[in-house]
This record gives sequence, structure tokens and C-alpha cells, in this order.
Amino acid sequence: MRCLGLLVLLWAMPAFAASPVDVYQFENESQRDRYRVLIEELRCPKCLNTNIAGSDAPIAQDLRALVHRMVVQEGKSDAEILAFLQERYGDFVLYDPPFAPRTWLLWLLPVAVAVLLLIVLLRLQRRARVLPKAELDAGDQQRLQDILQDRPS
Repeated sequence: MRCLGLLVLLWAMPAFAASPVDVYQFENESQRDRYRVLIEELRCPKCLNTNIAGSDAPIAQDLRALVHRMVVQEGKSDAEILAFLQERYGDFVLYDPPFAPRTWLLWLLPVAVAVLLLIVLLRLQRRARVLPKAELDAGDQQRLQDILQDRPS
């Protein structure tokens, strides 16, 4: 039984080792809350779609320390911290990039595609209503009746 417990513990150890653990001191709860919100809002420059709160990359560790220093020691506002990191690492570091001339395509392309699809659907629907109904002449109607009568039920 001890061997089984030891095996389970050894199997689970990498999961504990993979999670980043930073121990920072804060003067009050509001600083701690600001820090947590900021590190969850910032994307790790090295990782793919992971915030710096959940990344164990060295750059994410450095960024967490930087954010802590800016919040606690330097007393910078959230906007100042985000602006500094955006200037340094570009819009990629933000999960919610600003609407600017260099990002307008990112924001407007989904809207443009949705409008284009709506226009296409409306045109297809209008075309379906406008198409004339096929009228059968007397000869075609007679042949249809003959076919229907010859069909076994």
C-alpha cells in the first residue's frame, strides 16, 4: 500500500512543480488585488495565450516582479503599468488591445465579416422569393399524372 501511495505521489509531483509560486509582500489588500488583476490581464510574451499569472517562463517571473515593484514600491496606477508594459512589449502583452490605427483591422474585421454574411443571406432569401414558380403545360401535367398512376403504392 505504501508503494502505491509513493507512486501516486511521484506521478503527481510534476503538477505541483509546474505551477508558479511567488511570495510577495503587500502593504494592504487593495495592492494585492490590483497585483492579481494586473498579472491576469497581461499576456506572457513567450507563452502562447497564457497570462503571466499562470506562466512559469522566466520572462513571466520577471514581469510579475516588475508589476509588484511598480504597484508596491513605486505606487504607479494600473493605467501607468499597462502603458509601460505595452510600450515595452507591444499590444501583444494586452489581452484587450486598444482601438488604434494599427489595430483597427483586428477590431473591425469580425464586424465586417458578419455584415457581409448578413447581406449575402438577405440576397439569397430575396432571390428565393423572386424566382418564378415552374408552371407545367397540359402535356407535362398529363405525363406526371401517368407516372403517378403507374407507380405502385
